[in-house]
Amino acid sequence: MQFELTKEYLEQLNIAVESKIEAKILELIDGLHAVDIAEILDEQSTKEAKAFYALLPEELVADALVELDEDTREKFLEEISSEEIAEKIIDNLDSDDAADVIGELSEEKQDEVISHIEDIEQAGDIIDLLNYDEDTAGGLMAKELVKVNIDWDVATCIKEIREQAEEVEKLYTVYVVDENDILQGRISLKKLLLAPENKKVKDVYNDELILVQVDIESEEVAQIMDKYDLVVIPVIDEIGRLLGRITIDDVVDVIREEAEKDYQMASGISENVESSDSTWSHTRARLPWLLIGLFGGILGAQVIEAYEDQIRIHAGMALFIPLIAAMAGNVGVQSSAIVVQGLANNSLGLDGLGKRLFKELLVGLINGAVLGSLIFGYNFFFSDDLTLSFIVSISLVSVIVFAAIFGTLVPLMLDKYKIDPALATGPFITTANDIFGLFLYFYIFYLMYN
Repeated sequence: MQFELTKEYLEQLNIAVESKIEAKILELIDGLHAVDIAEILDEQSTKEAKAFYALLPEELVADALVELDEDTREKFLEEISSEEIAEKIIDNLDSDDAADVIGELSEEKQDEVISHIEDIEQAGDIIDLLNYDEDTAGGLMAKELVKVNIDWDVATCIKEIREQAEEVEKLYTVYVVDENDILQGRISLKKLLLAPENKKVKDVYNDELILVQVDIESEEVAQIMDKYDLVVIPVIDEIGRLLGRITIDDVVDVIREEAEKDYQMASGISENVESSDSTWSHTRARLPWLLIGLFGGILGAQVIEAYEDQIRIHAGMALFIPLIAAMAGNVGVQSSAIVVQGLANNSLGLDGLGKRLFKELLVGLINGAVLGSLIFGYNFFFSDDLTLSFIVSISLVSVIVFAAIFGTLVPLMLDKYKIDPALATGPFITTANDIFGLFLYFYIFYLMYN
């Protein structure tokens, strides 16, 4: 049954925590997942959360801490001593989660926490992981895995798997390596159980394996795992040595974070912010794009001013300025959003730039023809100026076609130069299309009246 945090439940729990009634606390949290505990900690005050945390089982505390929002977790860790972080949290986490937690601390506190880790091998694994960029496969991987030597017999292999599996929370697959730790493939537990004990691993293993290099971007890892429906993928170095593994839960986090970043960028927010962040953080994230919008508005005003005499003579054309600007922006965002989505999930195929632009040209022409006909019909019945009706319709078709092509071209070019194409779905594309749309409208008006 799904847990639902209510005000009454939280009040009951806080009373039990304040009174240090451990039996009541354990009763209230019985059956709860680490995510549910994280939700409770997030809703409590710092004082309440610290008191609640002190009474929780160590393993549950560690897992719940990983589920907390980064900003909340960072504030929470500030209230805990380095020794306590090492003994109560890090010791109960896999190496990848432990490295993520330690990586959020100051350099001084990182050194203190690592110095309190009693397991030297675990400390070494964490230090190795901290050296990788967090946006790469190395930053995602965990060191815990099960591997066997290709020259072992099945009996030795099974014995080693039993010993190694104690350090691994979930056994997804067994990797096969040679004497130099070079990854050779994988072996299924079913084959091991069915094979004679004197059979060699090299006679029963599978050498077909999808893997990633340690320095590739985390977003690419997510795409590979999604494409091949993998729940785990091995990570190797430049010479093929097995370094670790990446599991599906880490990849889901990457996909969610990337989606949030793209959504914020498309909304005109230049950096990752949370609702709980400071006023200054929100202002800093939004202001740059608002300045671009302001600058674009000024350019649009300059375009209108350049054709001020024509507007004065033909006042009716001013009525359709908002329509032209709005349609240009909307069509551009639609086109760019489809391209950005295709780039994100690798579904654009091998059509090439020319075919993609031609397709958007056709779509723009069809949409423009339909909408242009509708606006012509409106003007024909409600306006006395037939020339204005033609100008508005032709302008609308031209603007829609231009915006469709521009909205397709910009994200493709950004992606080519390794710039996040999500930029193209935000205020940038809207502002640019508004300006060019107005220019096209007035220029077509100028050509047809002169």
